[in-house]
Amino acid sequence: MRATSFPLEASEWPHLLASIDMGSNSFRLEIAELSKGRYKRIDYLKETVRLGAGLDAQGLLTEDATQRGLACLARFAQRLKGFAPWQVRAVATQTLREARNRDAFLARAYQVLGHEIEVISGREEARLIYQGVARLQPNELPRLVIDIGGRSTEMILGHGRSALRAESFRVGSVSLSMAHFPQGRFTAQAFRSAQIAAGAELEEALSPFARANWKEALGSSGTVGAVSQILVANQISDGCITADGLRWCMEQCLQAGSMDALALAGLKPERKAVLGGGLSILYTLAIHFGIESLRPAKGALRQGVIFDLEERIEAASNQRQHDQRDTSVRELQRRFHVDLSQADRVRQRALALWEGLHEDGTHQADSDAARELGWASAVHEIGMMVSHHDHHRHSAYLLGHVDAPGFSQSQLRHLAGLVLGQRGELTKLADHRQDTGLMNQVLCLRLATILHHARTALPAKVAQLRTSRGKAVLTLEEKWAQQSPRTMHLLTEEAQRWASQGDRTLVIKTEA
Repeated sequence: MRATSFPLEASEWPHLLASIDMGSNSFRLEIAELSKGRYKRIDYLKETVRLGAGLDAQGLLTEDATQRGLACLARFAQRLKGFAPWQVRAVATQTLREARNRDAFLARAYQVLGHEIEVISGREEARLIYQGVARLQPNELPRLVIDIGGRSTEMILGHGRSALRAESFRVGSVSLSMAHFPQGRFTAQAFRSAQIAAGAELEEALSPFARANWKEALGSSGTVGAVSQILVANQISDGCITADGLRWCMEQCLQAGSMDALALAGLKPERKAVLGGGLSILYTLAIHFGIESLRPAKGALRQGVIFDLEERIEAASNQRQHDQRDTSVRELQRRFHVDLSQADRVRQRALALWEGLHEDGTHQADSDAARELGWASAVHEIGMMVSHHDHHRHSAYLLGHVDAPGFSQSQLRHLAGLVLGQRGELTKLADHRQDTGLMNQVLCLRLATILHHARTALPAKVAQLRTSRGKAVLTLEEKWAQQSPRTMHLLTEEAQRWASQGDRTLVIKTEA
């Protein structure tokens, strides 16, 4: 990895990057070194946590499952001592996408791990999986990549390094095993019902992922690896998964009758409880999608996260480098027909105000926060596509629910909060008043939208924002202020809002 040109928090291991994949069945920690495009694994830890099995009937993560997850993260934290925040990215998948009490779990997990955890969407998970596979197993053939997790299955069509279609389906080895193989019993009827359930969930993928759209099929994740190892250990194949091989595996399960009685060479004990569901999904995929041969892939989600993290670091240090999130913001602008000129005016003004707010050194200027502010400014009007009335609320809803490659669900919710706060009363942000960073972002965005409410350009130095004795001071050019009574009226109202509803004071003054 090239040295970056912007200041980063000191690290004992500055040449390393780490990723944590918090899956529904297993948690994985990967530490790697990237140098001149080459990937070198330094360490790999994996623990079977079965977080997905800990969702109760109300969609709440049980305390037992929570404790298993926290205990694993505590052990990962020990291994990550000496790593700076910029070197580590932790992502969580389907179980925490579903869990209604995920925020409570994430707060506890942060205290244990010491690093933020991002809950990523299914499509983002699929994109990162493909990125890991494409970088570690390059090929120019059109390919299908499949990843069967504990509670979801990802399917990706790609060519070279580009994922052309990425989807996530809510069926996985843990959820299917719990539903159709209770107490680990194997019956022919159980396999039939599990395959029907898997087929029902995957049926909508039949056309976009049809056999004509790809030349080779690769399988990522533990399910594919586990079945491949069974086939090799029993000399059924060289590790390639076929329909015949899957039928042989299911026959061994039926002969055993239960997972406790199942003794298969190559089958690890922790895989027994989810084997029935995994085999059912694989067989459904093989038959319905015409997969004659599925080979284990070298890459997976955890490597994709590391490659994506490297791209983010490079993009932050060199604006010519690619950051997927910038691309996603431009696509959102295109999709929702954003007024690009206005978006750019507001973005530049908000970032200038943000920079001025931190010039006195009372707050450390956070480069990530500045980028968030820039993204929020660029898409603050996407809700106009729905309705001009209350467009900020429509914008916030869209950002909180859209799939945007590169962004986690947590990041999108943060951007949604910023966009929601761009106008109107501040009471809707009452839960965030103690978050000084977010409220500073909101202040800069609100002032930028007011200054450019007429949708016209203004001189760069017409307004400057500073912090003085705990107050935010907006200084305006006196001549411009005299010529802009309507804008001054809106700014006066804004100062009154902060005085009556906010936890800070906004002062408006003019200078010659």
